[in-house]
Amino acid sequence: MTKLKPWLPLIGIAVFAVLLLVVAPAFLSMHWLNNLGKYCCWAIAAVGIGLAWGRGGMLVLGQGVFFGLGAYAMAMHLTLEGTAPGGLPVFMILYDPSASLPPFWEPFRSDAFTLAAIVLLPVIVAGVLGYALFKRRVKGAYFAILSQALAVALAVLISSTIRETGGDTGLSDFKYFFGFVLNDDANKVMVFMIAAALLIVCLLVVWQLNRSRFGELLIATRDAEERVRFLGYDPANIKLVAYVVAALMASIAGAMFVPIVGIITPAEIGASASILMIAGVALGGRASLFGPALGAMAIGWGQSSLGSSWPDGWIYILGLIFILVTLFLPMGLSSLFSKARSALWRPRNSSLTAPAVPASAPVLEEVKK
Repeated sequence: MTKLKPWLPLIGIAVFAVLLLVVAPAFLSMHWLNNLGKYCCWAIAAVGIGLAWGRGGMLVLGQGVFFGLGAYAMAMHLTLEGTAPGGLPVFMILYDPSASLPPFWEPFRSDAFTLAAIVLLPVIVAGVLGYALFKRRVKGAYFAILSQALAVALAVLISSTIRETGGDTGLSDFKYFFGFVLNDDANKVMVFMIAAALLIVCLLVVWQLNRSRFGELLIATRDAEERVRFLGYDPANIKLVAYVVAALMASIAGAMFVPIVGIITPAEIGASASILMIAGVALGGRASLFGPALGAMAIGWGQSSLGSSWPDGWIYILGLIFILVTLFLPMGLSSLFSKARSALWRPRNSSLTAPAVPASAPVLEEVKK
């Protein structure tokens, strides 16, 4: 069992991949498969939040910014795909039939440019923002409030640019996905498979980062930032890498959310959407590998099921879940599994326990080597 333990997360990822890529398409109806694809998008963003918040201690309340960058980049491309060459999107014609296509829209006719924008835009924005904040040692509540304020600002900006982005109505009515007709059930399954595969890839990336030297430094920075600095490492650079990776995953999630759901509006990227992602991560367990993904999928299911039939009550239920988890299960539902496993595998002479040591002590000793 001891030899198998380091590889248990990888085995779990393999089982999860089989469930998503083989079992789900074979047994779920198109409606539920489409919903599961939406949950996978939220789970991709949650995996990144788990890395930045659970392992790095950065409460990233503004992931809606990066989710929105990827979503609107994809939405602009899909909108132009359904528009005649040289023509205007329908919503622009309704506002001003004589208007011309805004210059920043034109490059999104290209598939390659769109994919590059989905990857590079969040990396650049997160890199510049993270460098400015972490080098000045901004952290804690100040970092959380600032990141959420950026999400609110982006949502307000998009809402106010009706002629360029559709405003509160957003972008919708997508007909093609890189040449594939979205109304075809076979293509819908393909889009779901892409989203599910990207979720598996993100889990693998985070698993590898967690077990690497960078993962040890990230935990050490979270628990004892000054000691890491005294060892000759710059905590700002360590945080910056985790923040950029989380931003990239959020952008990828937003990009896949658009063809699956068929619409993107400022409501999907604002403060409430960012808090929804954080709530899922907190529910599942921010410090675990699978906890953020499963928690986000559970919250997504609750929003789809209860949010549509009881929209007023769902907000209170979500708030109650967040409060209860914070008070009684600060490490999320995944901590129950850890406690049960510890109880089952506890040595017989458990009364002879070693003295408690800080969580970061073994990590810092490993970093010194």
